[in-house]
Amino acid sequence: MDFGQLLTNVLTEMTGPTAIAYALAAIGLNIHFGLTGLINMGQAGFMLLGAYGFAISTIAGAPLWLAFLVAIGAAIVFALLLGLPTLKLRGDYLAIVTIAAAEIVRMVGRSTALTDLTGGAEGLTGNSFKSTFQDASPFPDDRWALGPITLSTNASNSWWLRIVGWLVVALACLLVWRLVHSPWGRVLRGIREDEDAVRALGKNVYSYKLQALVLGGVFGALGGVVFVLASSVQADSLGRPVTFNTWTILLLGGAATVFGPVLGSLLFWGSLVFVRGFLRGAVGDVLSVQQVEQIGWVLVGVTLILLIVFRPQGILGDKKELAINAR
Repeated sequence: MDFGQLLTNVLTEMTGPTAIAYALAAIGLNIHFGLTGLINMGQAGFMLLGAYGFAISTIAGAPLWLAFLVAIGAAIVFALLLGLPTLKLRGDYLAIVTIAAAEIVRMVGRSTALTDLTGGAEGLTGNSFKSTFQDASPFPDDRWALGPITLSTNASNSWWLRIVGWLVVALACLLVWRLVHSPWGRVLRGIREDEDAVRALGKNVYSYKLQALVLGGVFGALGGVVFVLASSVQADSLGRPVTFNTWTILLLGGAATVFGPVLGSLLFWGSLVFVRGFLRGAVGDVLSVQQVEQIGWVLVGVTLILLIVFRPQGILGDKKELAINAR
């Protein structure tokens, strides 16, 4: 087994677009759940709308900046349509509504009636909407090596996408850090702990919840844009498993923390690639590739279950921070 190549693959995945996209989605979910206490099980819906908004507007001829604004606008509209009638619900009821809303987005996206717009079940190919982003790169078309990683500068899985993606993640973490230490953030944490007490102090809890849902949804949409810039827009690739993975990443790194979602994404995808690669090298002659993939998910899942049992606050989290851990 070539451990050097295995570690290179792990490092490549940990710094890649998938880890970036999930980090952004988990940052948005952290605003929903970690700060405000909203159990949003439909973060994949925000990601898919951001992906469709960016891709469709680009195909229609919109410049890069406008395509990003359309993606953000789609997330805001979805958050308003979802939040206005439902944010008075609590706990499991809100979770049911959000996961149903995300499924509606996915089913509408793959509908044959919208094939000309969304591509239907086949989706939208990457070559049809990536050109404006790749053309914005200041780097020449080449292949660069940084340590053990060698990538092209401007292709789908490129240094350009990684640089932009991690800059967006850094800005998102900075914004969350500022919000957490602001009066607005303190109100959100108060709502998470006891919204009736916050309401008794004269705060409009409904409005704060809606603001948190919109902001977290915007980060989810940006994650969806990064996700499809490395591949293509497929409705089924941003379905329920994406939301569940995002929740796992958030709980792994630590909810109600600034860097927990980022650390969770790095560890989640790094460990998954390591387990898969190790199993292929150790028992690849006995098990098929599909079986190795399935066992990899099982082992990572068992590890995360043990983490939740013995450290429910996550790696960076504080058990006293979240009221859910005290119940």
